Amino acid sequence: MLLKRKVHVAVDAMGGDYAPGEIVKGALWAAQKSDVEITLVGSSQMVGKELSGLGGVDGLPIHVVDAKDSVGEHDSPAVVIRRKSNSSIAVGAKLVKQGKVDGLVSAGSTGASLVSAVQFIGMLDGMSRPAIAAPLGGFAHDVLLMDAGANVDCKPYQLLSFAVAGAVCAEKILRIPNPTIALLSTGAEESKGSEAVRESYQLFKDSGLNFIGNIEGHDILSGRANVVICDGLVGNILLKFYESIGGYAKDWIKRKLKRQPLLKAMTEFFFSRLFPIAQVSYEGEDEAGGLLWGINGIVRIGHGASRAENVVHAINSVKNAVEADIVGSLKAELGKLKQQGKL
Repeated sequence: MLLKRKVHVAVDAMGGDYAPGEIVKGALWAAQKSDVEITLVGSSQMVGKELSGLGGVDGLPIHVVDAKDSVGEHDSPAVVIRRKSNSSIAVGAKLVKQGKVDGLVSAGSTGASLVSAVQFIGMLDGMSRPAIAAPLGGFAHDVLLMDAGANVDCKPYQLLSFAVAGAVCAEKILRIPNPTIALLSTGAEESKGSEAVRESYQLFKDSGLNFIGNIEGHDILSGRANVVICDGLVGNILLKFYESIGGYAKDWIKRKLKRQPLLKAMTEFFFSRLFPIAQVSYEGEDEAGGLLWGINGIVRIGHGASRAENVVHAINSVKNAVEADIVGSLKAELGKLKQQGKL
């Protein structure tokens, strides 16, 4: 997909624990460094104040679209539809739908982001639910987990659609040709796993994807499967556990070395600079982390605790996704399976 203009990204300025300050700062940095056009969506008064405090726009491609409401972390996602259709996340999603921007970034409520994307942008034919991609990085550089938290209960055909999305993600963004696909289960045998996993096995075999069968937890980091498919409950728990290992390992070693200050200091350096998963996070990647797959547009969900540098990464992720035309590619792959009656 060749673009003759800057990629235009809408940013939910009111979403996140440190909004609007850190969100606006990150958007400003991205406009300075990443060759993108930015539209900040939120209270024009608050956003304007933050921009002024940062020295102003100075001719940068940054715009502000006013949104009267914002969605709190404890608001029900349904509130977006019923009472806050003019919230910053909803207005941002509408800008994507209208074609005024190429993608949307939000560090606000995941539920509100999901509902807004589905309601105001819409789903691709063949995807009944969106899914979140999570590259594991670190020990498993070429391994992608999907779904990482958008869906708790999934039917077999939905898991298959996630696999199609995962294959496109691995090929287009992670640059993995003909990626291997596996179902995460309690055993390698076809008869193992939950009812949904067992019923999915045959669908995956018949799909034409590079399906290698079931894998167990100890195989995830091996790289046998480039795309690991599970429901969002399992995926989200697994991802957060994986991200926590570095910090806990560092604390454990420091306790063991408490009587050896020199080695303790070296441990701090090792974990902050070298240990593969000390800083693993979908916020630290300019790749696929946090992208919402299955939506008829590009939406990037950031962590609630996102700081300015995380916002820059999220914006870069959207830029890369637009340039890779992930929506068009996924639409084409889903269409093939639908035509063959496999989805």
